[in-house]
Amino acid sequence: MIEVTRLNETKLLINAEQIETVEETPDTVITLLSGKKIIVKESRQEIQNLVILYKNKIFSQSLMFREP
Repeated sequence: MIEVTRLNETKLLINAEQIETVEETPDTVITLLSGKKIIVKESRQEIQNLVILYKNKIFSQSLMFREP
């Protein structure tokens, strides 16, 4: 999950695995696989960085629990 901020300043956790597209039009619009759209304050680049951090965290945790 990544935390994003709606335009009204409320925080929201979204499943990074469900993100289909992120567009800046000029507001940042995240489209989920379900078709739902969420407008957030973070830039497209910030969302990309959050997703990369999330995936790195998941990947490193999976390596820690891997049997030798």
